[in-house]
Order: sequence, then C-alpha cells, then structure tokens
Amino acid sequence: MVKAFLLCVLVLAAERTIFDLCPICQVSQPIANGAKTVLECMVSTVAIANQTMRYLSSIFRRRWLLSCLLVCVMWFSWATPAQGENFDRQSLRQQSFAGQDLRGNNYTSTDMAESDLSNTNLRGVRLFDTNLTKANLENADMTGATLDGTRFIRANLKNAILEGAYAFSTDFRKATIEGADFTDVDLDVKTNDMLCALATGVNPVTGRATKDTLYCP
Repeated sequence: MVKAFLLCVLVLAAERTIFDLCPICQVSQPIANGAKTVLECMVSTVAIANQTMRYLSSIFRRRWLLSCLLVCVMWFSWATPAQGENFDRQSLRQQSFAGQDLRGNNYTSTDMAESDLSNTNLRGVRLFDTNLTKANLENADMTGATLDGTRFIRANLKNAILEGAYAFSTDFRKATIEGADFTDVDLDVKTNDMLCALATGVNPVTGRATKDTLYCP
C-alpha cells in the first residue's frame, strides 16, 4: 500500500507535465478533479498509462511512416539514369540500340549509319553532327535533343518525337516522317517546306498531327 500511495503522489505531481505532453491524457478526469482514494488514484494511473502508451504508439507509427516516405523520395531522386557515356567521333555503324535508355550519352560526330535506334529514349542526348543515314529511329523520343548538323538522310523517323530539339542545319532529305512530332523545333524555311511535302500521320504518343507540328499550310 505504501508503494501504491507513493506512486499516486508521483502521478499527482506529474499531472501537469503529462497533460502538456499528451493531450489525449487530458480526458482522464479522475486525476484532474483530484483522486480521493489510493484505489481511485491507482485506477487513474493505469488509465493514464494506457492512454499515454497509445498516444506514443500513434506518434511512433506516424514517424515510421514519415521515415519510409522520406526513404522512398530519396530512393527515387537517386534512381536517375546511369552515368552517360562518351561516343564522340566513334564508329557505331549498323549497331542495335533498340529499346535502350540512352539519356546522358554523347554521340557528337559519331557514325551511326544504318543503326537500329527504334523505341530508344534519346531525351536531351547530344547528337551534334551525327551521321544517322538510313538509321531506324521509329518511336524514338528525342525531346530536347541536340540535332544540329545531324544527318537523317533516308532515316526512319516514323512516330518519333523531336519536340523542342535543336535542329540547325539538320539534314532530313528523303527521311520517313509519318507521325513524327516536330513541335517547337526551329527549322529553316527550306527544310520546313521540304518536310511539309512529306508530312503525314498523327503521333500516337502526343496525339499531334505531323503537319500541325510543322505549321504546314
């Protein structure tokens, strides 16, 4: 009984601290109104202990969920494409890169004639002065790529996306551009007119008609 009485005294002394730290515990009215007997104090002490444990448990769960969310965010922020490779001035003729994620790579002045680049992710890739004569770029995504001086002579650009690509002095002679998307590609008048004469189809990804992306009359 002495131990129980001392426990009651300690609980009463810590009443305000418990109330401040644990709002849920404020529902325990017996102690708030003052315990009249040791038994009432013990019952109230057990009630507060249970409520405090539930409160702390809920805090732990919330912090655990927040920690998991933080880990997931950090994981996805680090899950970037692999470090790009430099293929500057190399010969990659008749190679197959079909379906690959090639972001970050540098193909400046690279010979990729007759290579298979269908369904590749070439977003932002540097293809400056690259030889892509007769290359297969069907369904390739070249959004924001550097295509200045690139040679697409007789290349297959069916359903390719070139939105926002840089295409100064790019050669598209006799290229297949059915369904290709040239949105926001700055082309010289002569090249634009040549492409308009070939333009047909609608890009299946962006839903834009090739003629519309080239502002053909």
